[in-house]
Amino acid sequence: MPRSVNAVASRARRKRILKAAKGYYGKRKNVYTVAKNVMEKGLTYSYVGRKLKKREYRTLWIARINAAVRAEGMTYSQFINKLAVKKIDLNRKVLADLAMNEPETFKKLIDSVK
Repeated sequence: MPRSVNAVASRARRKRILKAAKGYYGKRKNVYTVAKNVMEKGLTYSYVGRKLKKREYRTLWIARINAAVRAEGMTYSQFINKLAVKKIDLNRKVLADLAMNEPETFKKLIDSVK
């Protein structure tokens, strides 16, 4: 009895990897084994990158809030503490957006917690 190999499935699997590696340089785009390794690494980097993006945005928001608050003579940590004490529940994304796009509103917010 001849050996049964699922050529359709294995060819589809290889095609899927090579299609995903399209646009890569050199053997990375057309040699299956190289493309498979590069794709696995790329997918790992994309997963890690999604986590790093959140971290970097939070850092950016904090820097923006800090700059806006220091212009009013207060530090970031004092401002966040006073917001918590006054039970004003705004996240850093919203605070940074207010500081950038609506400085008058942000100034009123600072005055309300002073």
